[in-house]
Amino acid sequence: MRVCLISYRSYRYSGGQGIYLRYLSRSLRDLGHEVDVVSGPPYPDLDDGIRLIKLPSLDLYSMSSVQRLFIDPRKLNTFPSLAEWLGTISGYFSEPLAFGMRAYDLIRNSENNKYDIVHDNQTLAYGVLKIQELGYPVVETIHHPVTIDRDLAVKSATSLKDKLGLRRWFSFINMQIKVARKLPHIITVSQTASRHITDTFGISEDKLRVIYNGIDTDIFSPSPKVNRLGNRLLVVISRDTAVKGLRYMLEALAILRQKHNLELIVVAKETDNITTQKLISNLGIRDYVKFIDEIDTDELVNQYRLASVVVIPSIYEGFGLPAAEAMACGVPVVSTTAGALPEVVGDAGILVPSADTKALAEAISALVVSPNKRNHLSRIGRKRIVQMFNWRNTAQRTVDVYAEAIECQKYSNRTG
Repeated sequence: MRVCLISYRSYRYSGGQGIYLRYLSRSLRDLGHEVDVVSGPPYPDLDDGIRLIKLPSLDLYSMSSVQRLFIDPRKLNTFPSLAEWLGTISGYFSEPLAFGMRAYDLIRNSENNKYDIVHDNQTLAYGVLKIQELGYPVVETIHHPVTIDRDLAVKSATSLKDKLGLRRWFSFINMQIKVARKLPHIITVSQTASRHITDTFGISEDKLRVIYNGIDTDIFSPSPKVNRLGNRLLVVISRDTAVKGLRYMLEALAILRQKHNLELIVVAKETDNITTQKLISNLGIRDYVKFIDEIDTDELVNQYRLASVVVIPSIYEGFGLPAAEAMACGVPVVSTTAGALPEVVGDAGILVPSADTKALAEAISALVVSPNKRNHLSRIGRKRIVQMFNWRNTAQRTVDVYAEAIECQKYSNRTG
């Protein structure tokens, strides 16, 4: 079948949604399907045989506030661009709304883009509903409800002004909830995410299909050529936000440094968070923390292979891709029990309560002093990922949902 995957942003590094698009599109191609990916910037890294259709946004968040305000008026010559600009300068996150408009216009106006299925990757914009109204069967992936990110961000804000600003920025969630309720076929990536989507969005469970993400265990694998460093901790997050719990890892490192000569590598986007940098200084660990921004897959795998322990300090995860990637690389994992992480890690890692600095430090320390325990978790972690999480199964189960959506659309057309 002809598949159109759409995503308003496709960040390609460290657990971003571009990772999902790359491996799902590759696996769908390998099953014999023709795949186009429609994306706004940043664009995904795709394999041969998969067409990328770029839908440029204004990319306003790469500009200073002054540049945004005094943007060249010629760039505002379409309604989506005007909506994106007006929303952003007013403090709203309007990219999903604008992308939905552009995607709808693209699919509606192009004679060459006749698809059997349109699969949206958590844009959840009104334009997705308009695509469905054109007669296309639509499948939606919701990785987790962003209400969780909003609530944690607001809770972490230190002033009323910041709290109100965050609520305004996250108001796009209201659109996502409305759209999700009108989409009949929704994929999510864990049982935990499914429960939260049902509760938060008010969606019937029979709309949801749980399909775990896969891991490319050929690429994410141990290597006898790389010697693990005995004192390196690694955290891999898409970006430094409250939901990722980095502050608890930093506090744990300060405790651990009293007994162990450890260093921490943090792979993340936008690593200049002022609050985080201030915390690092206050904890006195500046010389023992290094941030790495935007590394490719080969370097990410190398970082996993070098690490003694990978730590997942998150407050919530809809799936927890870095945990699975680390286990596939044979790295022992210390993870919180937040969200779907227990579903991914199981008994092949150490699980501790979220937002518990002391428990995190104690679990890491227990592994640092025990090479035997690290080796044991390395073996069973790799085995668990190989057996339970692979992209071919993910793609095949996704195709089953496509077939269900197509059949439902045909039935709807027949009954009028």
